[in-house]
Amino acid sequence: MISLDIKDASGAAVSGDPVSGKSVFAQCETCHSKDAGTNKVGPSLHGIIGRHSGMIPNFHYSDANKNSGLVWTEQQLYAYLENPQKVVPGTFMTFTGVKDPQKRADVIAYLQENTK
Repeated sequence: MISLDIKDASGAAVSGDPVSGKSVFAQCETCHSKDAGTNKVGPSLHGIIGRHSGMIPNFHYSDANKNSGLVWTEQQLYAYLENPQKVVPGTFMTFTGVKDPQKRADVIAYLQENTK
């Protein structure tokens, strides 16, 4: 488990397991790659932590994503992955979300460790 810069709904610190996160990421791989420069239906998630939303060159983002002003911090990803359409109304992402808070933390830990 690695410590993440995330607080849950009660304000408690959240940790994630990158090994478990790899299996959670399997459902993301249909649309996203963790490899730099490899976009699919969704943009590459390489270097996602700290990146501004809608900023990969030559990727067709929704206006909602391009204009959201979001920076993908661990906390922002944690909220977004629970319900993407709630966080960015009008996003093209049709995924309904990862409801399990631990699985969200695990996939963020995986992305943090494997997309630097």
